[in-house]
Amino acid sequence: MNNNDEIKEMVKQKYSEIALQDKERNASSCCGSGGCSTDAYSIMSDDYEHLAGYNPDADLKLGCGLPTEFARIKKGDLVVDLGSGAGNDCFVARHETGETGKVIGIDFTEKMVEKARENADKLKFNNVEFRLGDIENIPVGQGVADVVISNCVMNLVPDKPKAFSEVYRILRKGGHFSISDIVLTGSLPEKIKSAAEMYAGCVASAIQKEDYLNIIRDAGFKNLILQREKPIIVPDDILRNYLNEEEIAAYHASETAIYSITVYGEKPAGCCGPGCCQ
Repeated sequence: MNNNDEIKEMVKQKYSEIALQDKERNASSCCGSGGCSTDAYSIMSDDYEHLAGYNPDADLKLGCGLPTEFARIKKGDLVVDLGSGAGNDCFVARHETGETGKVIGIDFTEKMVEKARENADKLKFNNVEFRLGDIENIPVGQGVADVVISNCVMNLVPDKPKAFSEVYRILRKGGHFSISDIVLTGSLPEKIKSAAEMYAGCVASAIQKEDYLNIIRDAGFKNLILQREKPIIVPDDILRNYLNEEEIAAYHASETAIYSITVYGEKPAGCCGPGCCQ
């Protein structure tokens, strides 16, 4: 993984494999990446079953939060889901926006888009659309979205400043986002950071929490709210795939911590930020 194109290709291949797996196999992996124990996965994921609009067939158990629960979606809103997978968050968002609104899911993995479209056809939804596209160049016009959501995907994007500038571009003035993601405090061992499976599994790709929030601020967003934060514990059976016992002990003794956060931000209604007058 020497450059951004190689990272994207690795992630695309891994999530294409996940799209073709059955739900039970995905549920026994960490962010669907394989090689992770069920315990690790259950710590990272959240239960959607209490949310109206939830469809089990669209839930591949790949998220790390519940952004739609915190997204403040209103009837008639146009919602864009970045990294929409099989459509899980889109269908929950569709319930919130109602038949008068619209939901657009964006994913750069063809197999995921195909699976999401199949799920939407089964549900006979005519106001949920899935587009193939890159989050660094979102195939949505500027200033059209009322709400942007994303679940454990932005951390996988190599150029995060570009991705958040794209979120800013597609939101209307006064629009907002709610995004769940994995962030870090401290430093991961190099053997974990360089492991492709751990990158695709949403761990090695995590950046420092404050760096992540500063990227959002630098994109022009205001009124940031940390809506939720929970620690992610990587069990020793996963760590042993990459570290010896001495290295595992050193990791546990360090101040490194991995968190799932759900963060909210607004595009100013006035012209006071980068690209605001677009």
